[in-house]
Amino acid sequence: MVNQNPLLGRSSHKNSKVNNTWGKFVFSFIALLTITGLAFGSSKSSWLGTTQKQFNGKAQDDGPGIVESGKGVVAADDRRCSEVGALMLRLGGHAVDAAVATALCVGVVNPMASGIGGGAFMVVRSASTSEALAFDMRETAPSAASENMYTKNPEAKVSGPLSMGVPGELAGLHEAWKKYGRLPWKTLFEPAIQFAKNGFEVLPYLEKNILKYEKKIRADPGLRQVFAPKGQLLQKGDICYNVKLAESLKAVSEQGPQVFYNGTVGEKLVKDVREAGGILTVEDLRNYKVKVTNALAADVLGFKILGMPPPSSGTLGMTLILNILNNYGSFNAIEGSLGLHRLIEAMKHMFAIRMNLGDPAFVNITKYMSDMTSSSFAEEIWHKIYDNTTFPPEYYMSRWSQLQDHGTSHFCIVDSERNAVSVTTTVNYAFGGGVLSPSTGIVLNNEMDDFSTPAEVSPDKLPPSPANFIQPGKRPLSSMTPLIILKDDQLAGVIGGSGGMNIIPAVTQVFLNHFVLGMKPLTSVQSPRVYHKLIPNVVSYENVTVIDGEHIELPKGKRIFLEKRGHQLKPIEIGAICQLIVQTFESSVDLGRKTGRKIGNTYLGTLTAVSDPRKDGRPAAV
Repeated sequence: MVNQNPLLGRSSHKNSKVNNTWGKFVFSFIALLTITGLAFGSSKSSWLGTTQKQFNGKAQDDGPGIVESGKGVVAADDRRCSEVGALMLRLGGHAVDAAVATALCVGVVNPMASGIGGGAFMVVRSASTSEALAFDMRETAPSAASENMYTKNPEAKVSGPLSMGVPGELAGLHEAWKKYGRLPWKTLFEPAIQFAKNGFEVLPYLEKNILKYEKKIRADPGLRQVFAPKGQLLQKGDICYNVKLAESLKAVSEQGPQVFYNGTVGEKLVKDVREAGGILTVEDLRNYKVKVTNALAADVLGFKILGMPPPSSGTLGMTLILNILNNYGSFNAIEGSLGLHRLIEAMKHMFAIRMNLGDPAFVNITKYMSDMTSSSFAEEIWHKIYDNTTFPPEYYMSRWSQLQDHGTSHFCIVDSERNAVSVTTTVNYAFGGGVLSPSTGIVLNNEMDDFSTPAEVSPDKLPPSPANFIQPGKRPLSSMTPLIILKDDQLAGVIGGSGGMNIIPAVTQVFLNHFVLGMKPLTSVQSPRVYHKLIPNVVSYENVTVIDGEHIELPKGKRIFLEKRGHQLKPIEIGAICQLIVQTFESSVDLGRKTGRKIGNTYLGTLTAVSDPRKDGRPAAV
């Protein structure tokens, strides 16, 4: 009988591997800090001065937001977390090891967008087996929740402890690590613990959110303690500490996720939530279950995309849009101003349909899933699109008010064997529900706002979707769109985005830019995007100067073209943030005749990783 190692939750015969790997990690970790000359608590930076060259990644001439490697890459929306993920790959870790470490890092240094108090969706493709799994670690409604719980106080659905769903991120990360991980669980936590304990530099994007949500921060003792520790809001260049979060992460690293879901960390969290007026219970944490299924696969425009099934609407939504565009019969038909008009019309039809979706464990959505992946259904919609005009919202036959989800963070990872991971993680609104648990340092999500409720009054004057009504244990609908892309059974790319309802349009446009229209990876991500929410009947277009000084704006000619077809336009700053990894090969001939490097049936091409300059992220290479 094999004894179980309580630290790892794995067989104890791996102890020698664990000890050796941990020793290598400590050595590499110290060497890393020595090479860069940086300490975590240094006001000058925490890995910020690390160049791609120092990490053996080839920084291209066309900007710091892109790297190339033949060994492995990580594209996160924070440069420090990309480096953390790349470090795990250098230590011999699987892409999932890197994903766990990256997620934990992002949750510390970008706490307005993600963290262990929230949830996530993860898609993993194994290169050796071609197996693609979807890990649903989405938050669930607490056992005491009900569809009418916010009738007398609608604001409690948006902010405060009653807006919190049962967190799933830690459980999901552990589930994926149990199947694929090679490094010890504790190793993956060390960088995040160090950032939280010894401090990390506030970068411009976090500063922007701290200033924007000053009222929310000052109203909550926990948030105030971390982000305004001496009464003054932290600013760019300041060092942020979250010692209580470091203690929580350390406990989980040593005792496993059970200390969160059935132990002292969870008990402290529940106590804080209930004292603040929430309904979370220890039983809610104990009963949380990760859903692991086959990834949802769809064939679109000559590619296979692998993504999340519902309650994520991203994979289905993008599939429907691309299937509609496929009816034009030529990639040239989706280029230029006319192609943009056609894309907008396809997006409007998609949004009219997607609100029929919900958690398949609670509602029957088989018909809608079938429709959204059906080429014949897409052709029916295509016949309703006209090149010379757009239409008012009622033309698209939307039945339900739109879910206006928010926030999130996304990262992509590919390792040396071409195992691929795409992860979108969230606490929903910026700083979640505006509550930080004082005894654990954890920001509480406000994912309950992603449910529909019978009494809600929406700006679009349509009724709320019953498929998305609250039930205990139910997962709310989401726009998150983590994807892995295949061409001829080989890895072609990994993509995803953050930004709530804008995610699906953004990811779709980046996909089209590179994989269909042939733009270079960095250009595909940098190009200005358009967004639509069906109601109001307005095209939002980007007009923003981002953190690195790059100005992104939809060209005037395209704006005039759209206006002539009846579109009402409105400039916005940033709609969504996208990360992208692509794999290219030396030869353009069919993959089956390639003569490049191989592992089994897997070809090893050049990996190019891009982090979106809109958030000033940076990728990292092995």
